[in-house]
Amino acid sequence: MENPTKNKIQNLIDSNPVMVFMKGTKLMPQCGFSNNVVQILNSLGVAFNTFDVLSDFEIREGIKEFSEWPTIPQVYLKGEFLGGSDILIEMYNSGTLKEKIEIALAS
Repeated sequence: MENPTKNKIQNLIDSNPVMVFMKGTKLMPQCGFSNNVVQILNSLGVAFNTFDVLSDFEIREGIKEFSEWPTIPQVYLKGEFLGGSDILIEMYNSGTLKEKIEIALAS
């Protein structure tokens, strides 16, 4: 991955406490998995920012290398990679997602 792409990804993650790299936007998700993540975060009342990977091929491919995770969406909390749709659903259902977000955003 080129340094400008890596730097752009890192800046997005560093600048947003909850950052979601997804297909589409939070107002118009372009795939079911991205929509799942948006619905979960909205239901928890969490403020979050998104980046539409469909708008930037370099970021779309670079984020997979950056996180060493092959799929999109990808969710970051205070710089920490949490996972994608399946992991967020699992964490949401167990109650650990809400707790983790509350603790991270309180500090």
